[in-house]
Amino acid sequence: MAEGKNRARIQRFGSHLSGMIMPNIGAFIAWGLITALFIPDGWLPYAPLAALVGPMIIYLLPLLIGFTGGRLVYDFRGGVLGATATMGVIVGSDIPMFLGAMIMGPLAGYLMKKIDQLFLDKIRAGFEMLYNNFSAGILGAILAGIAVLGVGPIVNSLTNSLANGVEITVNNGLLPLASIIIEPAKILFLNNAINHGLLSPLGVEQAATDGKSILFLLETNPGPGLGILLAFTIFGKGISKSSAPGAAIIQFLGGIHEIYFPYVLMKPLLLLAVIGGGMSGVFTFVLLDAGLVATPSPGSIFALLALTPQGNYVGVVLGVVIAAAVSFTIASIILKTTKDVEEDLTVATGKMEEMKGKKSAASEFLTPKDSATSDGTVLQEAAAVTTDTSMKATKHVRRVVFACDAGMGSSAMGASILKNKFKKENIDIPVTNTAISQLPEDADIVVTHKDLTPRAKEKLPQAEHISVENFMNSPEYDKLAQRLKK
Repeated sequence: MAEGKNRARIQRFGSHLSGMIMPNIGAFIAWGLITALFIPDGWLPYAPLAALVGPMIIYLLPLLIGFTGGRLVYDFRGGVLGATATMGVIVGSDIPMFLGAMIMGPLAGYLMKKIDQLFLDKIRAGFEMLYNNFSAGILGAILAGIAVLGVGPIVNSLTNSLANGVEITVNNGLLPLASIIIEPAKILFLNNAINHGLLSPLGVEQAATDGKSILFLLETNPGPGLGILLAFTIFGKGISKSSAPGAAIIQFLGGIHEIYFPYVLMKPLLLLAVIGGGMSGVFTFVLLDAGLVATPSPGSIFALLALTPQGNYVGVVLGVVIAAAVSFTIASIILKTTKDVEEDLTVATGKMEEMKGKKSAASEFLTPKDSATSDGTVLQEAAAVTTDTSMKATKHVRRVVFACDAGMGSSAMGASILKNKFKKENIDIPVTNTAISQLPEDADIVVTHKDLTPRAKEKLPQAEHISVENFMNSPEYDKLAQRLKK
């Protein structure tokens, strides 16, 4: 019980950290591409465009993180304070201040929220704008000043210590040992905390000085997962064998790593395979001095290749291939030598979602509708859905919004499916996706996973809310399409 609570706390913390980074991944990739292309050692050296590299990493990326961190806590008002306070740590240091932005952004948003809770209701009518502008301005000035004089230098020292620790680890050939932590952590859904909360910020700083970073490859290498799925393709049984080839394509090409987690959960001994694959892949990266220019998200082989700098393709490709080969070899031995007591893949998928704390988009692929198990038992998909009683008239529905935690994964896939259904029915109503914290005021219908619907209702009580259990295949989509085409 205590272990579960601790894991949930770490996951929430990791979700908060990644929530500051993931919405800005596009900016990170843009910076990485500009760096790879236009710096003096890049593919197309061009000084006027290479001049973007420094200002983007010093100012743009930390300010985006600070704004996003503040906004997560207190909407746009928190975001503005977060960016203002982040400017203080930028000025107070001589290195890219990602860690400082991840501290000052949410802290500024939190303080602004508390101050408003204390004073906003006491402001007389007509003085609201005066209070709003000057309370934010005064707090922003104080926090920026504190950040310049105090927080910036402290975080500067901390960041340098972490960077030196990574450098010592790499120089002593110890980096492959990181897979002992990273690979099991991925299965426990701590990947975002490790990758986007720690490795990505450090990797960007390393890439700014060296033009690339191996840290971008530690968690995103699709090789270990591919090896597991290939082993199940050849030596698996029942549903696990028949579903593994498709899962391998989704994992390796699409970058959805969570799809192989249930296969490992069925046989926890397979952790040895992903650890072995991860260590051998990292060892290859170190040996061949391979790295990427930015964090690949998702961890698809296409994303890795797109962000590979000149002269690093052999190292990156070999690292992925060797990781897959080692993982495949160990997994094959385990599958061939262990007792033939194969846990049901659906049960393992349920364990995965329990650890994740929410429904996984990958589960639709792994738990097909009306699929039969090896003992002949027919599994019925639980597709219970509920619809909010405040159903809006068709003529009043102008926008449908899917929402999830980050607004980038499962909600995007659900929105894509509903768009196609609307297109077939010639329904001209826009369907978009977003994070629950950013639900737009003009959303008429909000579709969320049932566990997230209370938060969505709290955020947007005037909208009609539709709850689904499975973003990928809910009968509620067809009901909505039939209803709105009338």
